[in-house]
Amino acid sequence: MKTNYIQKIKLAISGSAPKGATALLMGAFILVLPVSSCKKPFLDVVPDNVSTIANAFVSKAEAEKYLFTCYSYLPTGADPTYNVGLTAGDEVWVEDPANHIRSTNVLQLPRGFQNSSDPIANFMNGTRDAAGNYRAIRDCNVFLENVSDLTKVRDLDIDTRERWIAEAQFLKAFYHFQLFRAYGPIPIIDKNQAIDASIEDVRVKRRPVDEVVAYIAGLYDLAASKLPLTIQNEGSDLGRLTKPIALSMKARLLVTAASPLFNGNPDYNSFKNKDGELLFNSTYSAEKWQVAADACKAAIDACESQNIHLYKFPAQTVKLSDSTMTQMSIRNAMSEKWNDELIWGLTVNNIGFSSFFQSMCAGQYDFNNADAAKSANRPLLGPTIKMAKMFYTKNGVPINEDKTLDFSNIAKLRVGNHDERFYIKEGETTARLNFDREPRYYADLGFDRGVWYMANSPTKTDVDTWWLKSRGAEIGQSSPIPIAGFYMKKALNWHYEWATVTYLNYPWPEMRLGDLYLLYAEALNEAQGPGAAAYEYLNRVRERAGLPTVQDSWTNFSINPTKYTTKDGLRAIIQRERAVELCFEGQRYWDLLRWKTAGVELNNNVTGWSISENSPELYYRERSIYSRRFVIPRDYLWPIQESDLLVNQNLVQNPNW
Repeated sequence: MKTNYIQKIKLAISGSAPKGATALLMGAFILVLPVSSCKKPFLDVVPDNVSTIANAFVSKAEAEKYLFTCYSYLPTGADPTYNVGLTAGDEVWVEDPANHIRSTNVLQLPRGFQNSSDPIANFMNGTRDAAGNYRAIRDCNVFLENVSDLTKVRDLDIDTRERWIAEAQFLKAFYHFQLFRAYGPIPIIDKNQAIDASIEDVRVKRRPVDEVVAYIAGLYDLAASKLPLTIQNEGSDLGRLTKPIALSMKARLLVTAASPLFNGNPDYNSFKNKDGELLFNSTYSAEKWQVAADACKAAIDACESQNIHLYKFPAQTVKLSDSTMTQMSIRNAMSEKWNDELIWGLTVNNIGFSSFFQSMCAGQYDFNNADAAKSANRPLLGPTIKMAKMFYTKNGVPINEDKTLDFSNIAKLRVGNHDERFYIKEGETTARLNFDREPRYYADLGFDRGVWYMANSPTKTDVDTWWLKSRGAEIGQSSPIPIAGFYMKKALNWHYEWATVTYLNYPWPEMRLGDLYLLYAEALNEAQGPGAAAYEYLNRVRERAGLPTVQDSWTNFSINPTKYTTKDGLRAIIQRERAVELCFEGQRYWDLLRWKTAGVELNNNVTGWSISENSPELYYRERSIYSRRFVIPRDYLWPIQESDLLVNQNLVQNPNW
């Protein structure tokens, strides 16, 4: 009897798949790719130079170089001009008329300039600020074909060979996933096609969503079975793959597949290949959420077995307040390199760009050394007022739900007092929006008159530390201010030196434990409804953030005290928790797509403060910066380049492009 999608995934999660079952799953999808004598081929996975490839596998040293080539296509999360997940969402906005940060490509996505003739961030072909994922898959296939052959790379020991094969299998799965979450049903390239393949053979078709998901999950499972539990040689191998990484990325895949965009989406009921094959399963499956929950728990168990845990800032020589310690725990979960919460940190294409990204995060808080950094810092990209409103009150509920605090006028002026000195400069005037907020607000956002605790703070304490000026007339227009008046404080490593413009680079946090906990809580709620386990993992994240439990916050402070007790209510809470906990980490945009909420969230005005003004009365006026437009349902799936459709007539375009 043919095994269906759910059965395949369950077998992989439980570890009870019969020997060879996953390999057979892979072998079932041996697809080929088109080729043209007059044009670079679509799905560029035919080896370019056979003799050169043969030379790459004559020794262990040469083969490892080829493996690193497979790694070289990993996404550049630390560069916002490449990171679609950050810049295409609603967390940040850029205004860069002088084009200091190459604002012509990915940064134009939220302005509605995506198109099918020359797509921005073309993940298939690797053009316009995107990695070529099909070329990456081609190189992975070349590596696997050669290293799996025991007659090649003869000086490679069996344990290293198995590990390298697992790394290439993982990377192949990950590159397919990058394509899947952008395009939905994609061609699966299990093996590269021979150079002399016929034209008919190379005309691949897109595969149905469930088939794609099962294939990728199977690859992750194969990789996890051979990858090490942890990195042994941290001096040379940090950033390479482990079993917890493979299981965590599999969990992300299955949560994505269970989400509304891909699970019984009626928008694509008639989306078919040219031969009439349906590409989306039109029937919603609650079981997919349970499968995803099981995968999340397996990943959590693997991570915790290796002492991966929510990051807590260590005690300092000079005692800091509890407030500052909590903020530093939150900030450093993202920007402290190789911290204990990091599951997968991307180093390839990211370490070098980290200082570039951080240069957009440093506010003008060291006034004595302001001139030294004016030319180096380009904080042109910054959070929106919408993102600032997203954070909870100090009671752990949204600002429009707190029955004890009034945020009806976010621009109302107020002076910081002694009790607020750890996050707002005492005696300075700022907006109502900046008061009575949760610790993540003060940890993640830089705002006018807000305190910045840094390693080089004046007295190394949190009583006398830096604070921020962000009014244009005060600091001069030669030092740019983010368009909405907020800075991405969380992404600036706390060892930054303003006087010397020195950054401490860190790997991009592609996956950390807080993300995985929230994925698990989401999957549990969708599969089973509100319950103790979903609350537990949600509250673990909230506890590190210095907040009460979700039960206590809503019961005691919300105008909707029973919200967390219903599936719909807890869904909204978890989705907001992800927005806050993972802000600026490149997850928000992809979350909005899979939840099918982008049509609401990305169709509104981008707003910010009046940053060129000097006085607080004029500065704290909310103004419209740009009117966004997200076309429903077209923009939920990426367009395939039109020229690729001409090369391969079996390919179909995503709807409405």
